[in-house]
Amino acid sequence: MTRFVDIASLEDIPRQGARLIRTAAGCVALFRTADDRVFALDDRCPHKGGPLSEGIVHGHQVTCPLHNWVFDLNTGTALGADEGTVRTWPVRVDDGRVLISTDLLTRHQVA
Repeated sequence: MTRFVDIASLEDIPRQGARLIRTAAGCVALFRTADDRVFALDDRCPHKGGPLSEGIVHGHQVTCPLHNWVFDLNTGTALGADEGTVRTWPVRVDDGRVLISTDLLTRHQVA
């Protein structure tokens, strides 16, 4: 069973924007869509290591700021002709608070 920890207010993340959090598992980008859904992905594009938290959020996707690779926020999968995936993390919004999986608090992650 996944356990969650409160990390932010939903209002801390701009609509169609992102916030970066530093965790034991590395940097994670929290994305908020126009419909107020929140997603958590590793903040590193598998192509050239671009910071996804600085990318453009559109629909339920984010475009890497370095080379325009587009990732599905639900799955972390690159779309179109690009190949690769970004690790996603369980996240939910409860009563205006963003909660993320406590797996991020441990230092040793299974890929």
